[in-house]
Amino acid sequence: MKSWSIGKITEKNSWENFLFSLSIEASVDPFIAGQFTKLALLVNGKFIQKPYSYVNPPNSKNLEFYLVNTQSIGLSKELFNLKIGDAIYVRKKSMGNLTLQKIPDRKVLWMLSTGTAIGPFLSILRFKNGLERFNKIVLVHAVRYSKDLNYLSLMKQLEKEYSGKLILCTVVSREKVQDMLFGRIPYLIQNGNLENFTKVNLDPKDSHVMICGNPEMIKDTIKILEKEKNLKKCSNEFINHITFEQYW
Repeated sequence: MKSWSIGKITEKNSWENFLFSLSIEASVDPFIAGQFTKLALLVNGKFIQKPYSYVNPPNSKNLEFYLVNTQSIGLSKELFNLKIGDAIYVRKKSMGNLTLQKIPDRKVLWMLSTGTAIGPFLSILRFKNGLERFNKIVLVHAVRYSKDLNYLSLMKQLEKEYSGKLILCTVVSREKVQDMLFGRIPYLIQNGNLENFTKVNLDPKDSHVMICGNPEMIKDTIKILEKEKNLKKCSNEFINHITFEQYW
């Protein structure tokens, strides 16, 4: 268990649709904004672990995670039942490539997310380091209902802090809300509504796209970006236009 730290729950927020966040006091290795680690519990004698992205920046005292309780037998249900003061295991070493280190210089950085996958982008934006080389940053957060935008106040605060550099775009798929886009991210790219709403062009010359969310969204978005916008995925050999994180 040397690779794990025993932490303590310091804060818990519960919202509708089984969404919740946990703040944890734990000793972990230095990580890069945008990375994820693993949380774990002993459940009926079994050590159950699962990856979760940091919402907090690397220089934050407490660790923050945004989660959804699937209500099925598994770790998320057990995490949802934790109370302030309860113990939790946190893997010391972080992982993931959804960071700014390998992203080339571009005029526009796009951050596309769904649900709880907004976490790594909030970590990057709160840390701020490395973002000075982009002229514009477009943060897109897509959810089913507007009430699921639990970090909206933080996103609006960050938008003010960046003084016009950060453009916030919220998307809902199951209701129509004023000043929010309606639909799914890949189709909003395909029909041009995302570019029209943000007033920013998505092109291979000036854009880099970071994507984090459910596997179907990632697959469909990459397909449309490649076909419609001539953007290409990054690889170990080539630094192109699309970086994504998918760990389920």
